[in-house]
Amino acid sequence: MNNFALLLPEILVAVVGFGVLTVDFFLPASKKHLLAYLAVLGLGGVLAFTLLYMWGDVDSLYGGMIRVDGYALFFKAFFIILGGFLILSSVDYVRRHLSHAGEYYGIIVFTVVAMMMMASAAELLTAYIALELLSFGLYVLVAYDRYNPKSNEAGVKYIILGAMSSAILLYGISQVYGLLGTTSFNEIATALSSLDTVSPGLLVGIAMIVAGLAFKVAAVPFHMWAPDAYEGAPTPITAHLAVGSKAAAFALMLRLFSEALMPIVQEWQILLLVLAAMTMTVGNLLALVQTNVKRLLAYSSIGHVGYLLMGVAALAGINERGDVDVSVSHLVSNGIMFHLVAYGVTNLAAFLSISTLYREVGREDVSGLAGAARRSPLVAMIFAVSLFSLAGLPIFAGFTSKFYLFNAVAAQGLLWVVGLAIFMSLVSLYYYLRLVRQMYMEEPTDNEPIRVAPVTLVTLMVLLGGMVVIGVYPAPLMEAIQHASDAIFGTGLVAQTAIGP
Repeated sequence: MNNFALLLPEILVAVVGFGVLTVDFFLPASKKHLLAYLAVLGLGGVLAFTLLYMWGDVDSLYGGMIRVDGYALFFKAFFIILGGFLILSSVDYVRRHLSHAGEYYGIIVFTVVAMMMMASAAELLTAYIALELLSFGLYVLVAYDRYNPKSNEAGVKYIILGAMSSAILLYGISQVYGLLGTTSFNEIATALSSLDTVSPGLLVGIAMIVAGLAFKVAAVPFHMWAPDAYEGAPTPITAHLAVGSKAAAFALMLRLFSEALMPIVQEWQILLLVLAAMTMTVGNLLALVQTNVKRLLAYSSIGHVGYLLMGVAALAGINERGDVDVSVSHLVSNGIMFHLVAYGVTNLAAFLSISTLYREVGREDVSGLAGAARRSPLVAMIFAVSLFSLAGLPIFAGFTSKFYLFNAVAAQGLLWVVGLAIFMSLVSLYYYLRLVRQMYMEEPTDNEPIRVAPVTLVTLMVLLGGMVVIGVYPAPLMEAIQHASDAIFGTGLVAQTAIGP
């Protein structure tokens, strides 16, 4: 019998979203900013309840379609915290630019529900439905600034290409179901383990699933939507695209590849390695020539997707006998989750900083940062720290997470792709330093100090503390991540032997 209490975290987050929409009907225009604090307070309460009530639970619903374990709990907590920071990052932007605050905050909360479901999904159609719920929310949010032509253009491009990728993903799922007779991750792994060879039709289905997911994370060559969507979307939503949607997609991919597709790791590993190499190379090289900061960070985000795909490809190795070697899989999955958290904290700080700095300038090009350190020293410093963290410089979160991830991939013997990742990280340092140079060495066009809203200042300080603490003392976070990895590699890995020729 299904224990529906296991869905209480998702149900309560949905209640918070509907609560924000309902309260919005009764608040006068001058009090609309309180909706953000109501949403954050609600998410904070759900986070506390989830950690206290769900800690240690290992169970499933609907015959294993939805799984509740340490892995799902980790990402649910991460997504709730992420949703709270996104809302706080939006307060000043919404007050200045948007007239429908309730709907805006409500949709953000509903996307959090979708991300939570993606972390719990242990079946392809359940994962697809959760992914589409997230995508629909993002389509609306990207085009939310409806009087801005760039926002409208970004929304149209995103929804058209998103619909195409969803069709490819769904067709791949139907292909796998038609050939294996199941969409459950564990049953897929069992079916694959019993095969002597993998049929071409099954390979096509898996390739289409990979392509659909690659679009969602903006991997090359499925990245064409990202720069336009990042540039046109409201800046807080750009942060959501860069952090939330990618973290949710990788939460799904990590469970999919470790639990369902591990028996045929030889078939998809090289595909993911090629995607990773292309993504980190194209993303970092194209970022070198960008003049718009949001587009630059879009290509930077694509480069980081390459690092994460490299980790997914290294989830298992193949030993001399042709068997799947999962002896260091924990290290790799830990590195992926660690980099997702560090990258998330860093990118939130970066996008909130540029939103604050460009609010007075009125444009988003690189030269618009000129002299920002004189007009707002604290915000410029936090932005510089976030850029150093993205580049992977000590002592910040990005350095520690990259070191951990690259080391884990190298332990699988994939030294060539790690070498490429290190080189691309060095390339990225050039375009990050361009932005730092503009802030600290160029003369400002206006000497008027940039005023920072108190909620923005507090949010930036918390994110700065997160970047430093994660970089210097990651032990508590790594303990939580290790607990999450144990959930998928302790019970989820059902097959240890690869398919023979």
